[in-house]
Amino acid sequence: MRAFVTGGAGFIGSTLVDRLIGEGHEVRVYDNLSTGSERFLERAAESSRFSFVKGDLGDVDALRRAMTGSEIVFHLAANADVRFGLEHPRKDLDENTIGTFNVLEAMRLSGLRRIAFSSTGSVYGEPAVFPTPEDAPFPRQTSLYGASKLAGEALIQAYTEGFGFQAWVFRFVSILGERYSHGHVFDFVKALRRDPSQLRILGDGRQRKSYLYVGDCISAILLAVERSRDRLTLLNLGTDEYCEVDQSARWICEELGLHPSVSHGGGSRGWVGDSPFIFLDCGRARSLGWAPRLGIRDAVVRTVRYLVDNAWIMEERR
Repeated sequence: MRAFVTGGAGFIGSTLVDRLIGEGHEVRVYDNLSTGSERFLERAAESSRFSFVKGDLGDVDALRRAMTGSEIVFHLAANADVRFGLEHPRKDLDENTIGTFNVLEAMRLSGLRRIAFSSTGSVYGEPAVFPTPEDAPFPRQTSLYGASKLAGEALIQAYTEGFGFQAWVFRFVSILGERYSHGHVFDFVKALRRDPSQLRILGDGRQRKSYLYVGDCISAILLAVERSRDRLTLLNLGTDEYCEVDQSARWICEELGLHPSVSHGGGSRGWVGDSPFIFLDCGRARSLGWAPRLGIRDAVVRTVRYLVDNAWIMEERR
């Protein structure tokens, strides 16, 4: 397989790249390195089956030239900064929605017809059904990030109908693991390195969240691409459990050997658009023969250990 990976220098993207190369596939990464890191690609760069193009999703011609000769696009490039979306509202539109349109247009122009897309469980907003299935009725959108990803999904679905594309759309919970570079574990570890005596948690700490280990996420993506032959495959990806934010904070402090005083921001949400309960029904993915190997606590602990051993990530993300 000749794979083209947008956002391939990022946390999830680079993990996918390593897996693809390890399984003998050819991989071309397309990334502008705005949030990704070339250090994540050092192992991949040792392979003759790897190539890298520095480019932006805003340039359709550059995308088309770079993906020519590929067989499938793994579209992972996006702005995943959910928390600060209201500070730069156009960023989600440009990088997630218009960026996805540009990828689809570049594919159409170059004759590529297969795309795997990283979406998000945030498209469900604040659902009424838990665990939330793929066919749950959508409530109103609560974050610009979720809205922009849902718009990207809609474009992909339209291209499957209009241009004969085949698509796999994956709605993730939050992903944890090695190379993790944003999110609550990152924020907590970084804050505790700065001041191990105290930890402030946004919201009341009782927000219930589900998380998935990055290796399990990649396994699900590749298995679905291999086994699902439908024109459009739509899958939730998560674990069959969730935890409270306070609980996750305790695991992090235990792993670091710290006993800080903990304070809360109050309210049931950490920020505008933060869903107080995320728990996805992953029965469809399991029907393909997939199951996560790691539970949430193990994923949190692995993430903490990686961040401690790779403090340069926290320095780069100042």
